[in-house]
Amino acid sequence: MRPTGRAVLVFALGVPLALLLVVANPALWPFSFDYGALVLIAIAADLALALPRGRLAATVTPPARLYIGEEGAIAVSLSTGRRYPRPVRFELLAEQSGAIDPPEVAAAELAPGAACLVKLRLVPRRRGRVRVDRLWLRWRAPLGLIELSRIIGIDREIDVLPNIRGIESAALQFYGQEAIFGIKLQQQRGEGTEFDALRDYAPGLDARFIDWKHSARHRKLLCKEFRAERNHPVVLAFDTGYLMREPIEGMPRLDHAINAGLLLAWISLRGGDFVGTYGFDAAVRQYLAPIRGRAAFGRLQQAAAALDYRADETNFTLGLAELGARLNRRALVVLFTEFVDTVTAELLIESMGRMASRHLVVFVTLRDSLLQQTVDAAPERFERVAASVIAQDMLRDRRIVFERLERLGVQCLDVPSGSLAVALINRYLLIKQRGLI
Repeated sequence: MRPTGRAVLVFALGVPLALLLVVANPALWPFSFDYGALVLIAIAADLALALPRGRLAATVTPPARLYIGEEGAIAVSLSTGRRYPRPVRFELLAEQSGAIDPPEVAAAELAPGAACLVKLRLVPRRRGRVRVDRLWLRWRAPLGLIELSRIIGIDREIDVLPNIRGIESAALQFYGQEAIFGIKLQQQRGEGTEFDALRDYAPGLDARFIDWKHSARHRKLLCKEFRAERNHPVVLAFDTGYLMREPIEGMPRLDHAINAGLLLAWISLRGGDFVGTYGFDAAVRQYLAPIRGRAAFGRLQQAAAALDYRADETNFTLGLAELGARLNRRALVVLFTEFVDTVTAELLIESMGRMASRHLVVFVTLRDSLLQQTVDAAPERFERVAASVIAQDMLRDRRIVFERLERLGVQCLDVPSGSLAVALINRYLLIKQRGLI
């Protein structure tokens, strides 16, 4: 409880008034004293009319978990009961810590005898844990001369997990389609190289798949049908070095990669493939051998959530050599990484060449729009021209690295963060269709 700025201002206005009265007529000094006493009485009356802290009922419900890049909220329910007849305006602020946006003051007005629900935004920026210690509530008396506050202890740690809310709904679009009178299953035919059956040729089918030997035997054109191959190992390899800590669109590169990788994992598991994870930087941090089945997605999610942010430089020679030694059959390796200098790129290309000789590798990086914006900026000053030239050189070096990797048989994806998941799934489906694994 404390006086507000309005109370201080009203009381301070009596000081010059008292000085003027004393200067004009010293016998009038009791009137200046009466003014101060009147202000104090008004403050005391305002306190008596204010909502007591004991009558405020507050229920705080923090979220069970948060998802990276997605907004959460602390739900606060307020009520005063029917005994207090005046509306009250509250200000709420959560005391929190961790990799999360600074708290914002929320306002709410509570009508007499009613209840209201207030939500305090929580926007995490990194995986891990954030802590919410307490909730501060503040309100004023009816005259605005007294301000009361109350502190509610929360003392809660909230886990921040990879964002998987839209994975299942997005992945189901690849496995089902709506029919006129409901939903029917869609068989995965014609999308691989594994022979499934023969069927009569019809206009529109690919003439390359006509089986001329059986067509001559049956005296009609027969066409081969294929189905998507299964049981392939897919390894999601995450670079956890310092370059992957760089934020893009408010979220680290590593978290963009994890979200897209989990979507790919869900689709691969639904398709019958084995999926595993691998994390490395200066040393190997994690390895989960490829597993199959829809129930395995929970283990993959836990493994991805355990990948920590590191400040070490990535050792591609060690990391990729260790991964190659652990894989005993040909697999699809999806490497999420980043590079900036030519020295690192040379070591990366050498290691990727050895990996691509045994496995199919998809090299995934996130395109930073800042470089292209710097190149396209108007040359208004010499500093902008110099920055544009440097950015253009960096983009040219990146294109050279991608061209060298593609000549080694590595499939490269350099896309903006917003289209990473779609581009990765399309590349995976194309690989399955062509039977490259």
